[in-house]
Amino acid sequence: MHNHLNGAKTALLFGALMGIFLLFGAVIAGATGSSAFLWIFALIGVGSVAYSYWNSDKIAIRSMKAVEVSEQQAPAMYRIVRELSARADKPMPRLYVSPTMAPNAFATGRNPEHAAVCCTQGILQLLDERELRGVLGHELMHVYNRDILTGSIAAAVAGVITSVAQMFAFAGLFGGRNQGGNPIAALLLAFLAPVAAGLIQMAIGRTREYDADEDGAKLTNDPLALASALGKLASGTQRAPLPQEQRLVNTSHLMIANPFKGSDVNKLFASHPPMDQRIARLEAMAGRRN
Repeated sequence: MHNHLNGAKTALLFGALMGIFLLFGAVIAGATGSSAFLWIFALIGVGSVAYSYWNSDKIAIRSMKAVEVSEQQAPAMYRIVRELSARADKPMPRLYVSPTMAPNAFATGRNPEHAAVCCTQGILQLLDERELRGVLGHELMHVYNRDILTGSIAAAVAGVITSVAQMFAFAGLFGGRNQGGNPIAALLLAFLAPVAAGLIQMAIGRTREYDADEDGAKLTNDPLALASALGKLASGTQRAPLPQEQRLVNTSHLMIANPFKGSDVNKLFASHPPMDQRIARLEAMAGRRN
């Protein structure tokens, strides 16, 4: 398994989130002459960190309007996940299905004991059972590699940077020069902060995806099944993309395939590596096994 020092990364991201809130609190405190804003933003930072940690699974599940399913409702999912969890000697996660026809899947939760795996109706209809097994092996390895919490906190940091940048840009643009506003600085902040946020997610997400592909293929002992599934998802997500609503954008880094129909610029900052490269790696892996 790959771990990527995820515990250290998570701690650094928690620290970054706190640092962002303290920085903006200090800026407002300096501008207003009141230290109360520093304490207010510090409390907001602590609350955001705690909420992100304890509710990372609920946030993602809620954003996809997914519902927990029983073994009678999703027998194939249960059969596959039970087998693979037992093979990995890990607890079985809760299983959810999202009603959307956009084909995708994701895992979420702060650790293997508090994890959930979700498939959309679209992916359950698109893939055969062998391909679904490959996808579920990939998602389980995200849980076992402890990628989920790190990615969730990275998304939280990205969201905070973007939101606060927009707030300060609005204040700078409409504050006016006589009131200390700087429209040029505000525009730069509005442009650069979301780019920085996107780079945080991209840097963490792409390596995680490659390694979850490899580790998932080892868990299922069938790299070509996942390669076939990714090939179908590459075209399936383009035929039935998710709408770029903020609640879905905040969850998209968790999904096995980029769920949006994006431009080349969006692909540059995508948290997922190119699908053709992922498929080529899996096919090469299968070739080495033969």
